[in-house]
Amino acid sequence: MMWVLLVLGFFCLMLFIERVLFLHRGQIKSMEFISGIKNILDKRRIVEAMTVCEETPGPVAAVVKAALLHAGEGADKMRFHVQEAALVELPALERRLGSIAAVAQVAPLVGLLGTVLGMVTTFVAFERDYASASILATGMWQALLCAAGGLLLAIPAHLAHHFLNGRVRAIVRDIEWAGNEIMKYLLLDYRAAAPEQNREKGQN
Repeated sequence: MMWVLLVLGFFCLMLFIERVLFLHRGQIKSMEFISGIKNILDKRRIVEAMTVCEETPGPVAAVVKAALLHAGEGADKMRFHVQEAALVELPALERRLGSIAAVAQVAPLVGLLGTVLGMVTTFVAFERDYASASILATGMWQALLCAAGGLLLAIPAHLAHHFLNGRVRAIVRDIEWAGNEIMKYLLLDYRAAAPEQNREKGQN
């Protein structure tokens, strides 16, 4: 059973590293990003703003781009497209977290199974009347080692799952904030500035 636990541990470690790197690439400084997009839009350069979104990795940029693509539409339609973009990004954020949680739940059971098998080996030796101190010690050692191995894998796996869930929740909060912020700007400030700039051009 120790080999099974080692394989599960290696599998969980690979998933954890992959998720940490993926979420690190996807998390940006949302306030600075939105501020930069607003500065570009203040100059009426919406195409440049969309280009910045395309060049910026992560779901926040994708949601902002969805709002920019529908900047001329009503509030309901813009909100629909922003929410649709967010729903597309969420599965990628949550991918493989379930596998890490499964390892955390299965590891103690595998350790328990190893413990039971170790105890069975010991009692079989008793039953066949060839039990010696060495055989008894080996059976007990296997039983205790499997139990400890299962717990040693389950505890960090649970912590890894909790940590990654926290990172995902932080990114989701950034997505919600960025989506609301860019929609509010486009519906109020951006559209309000257009008639003023048209009047200024007409006066010139």
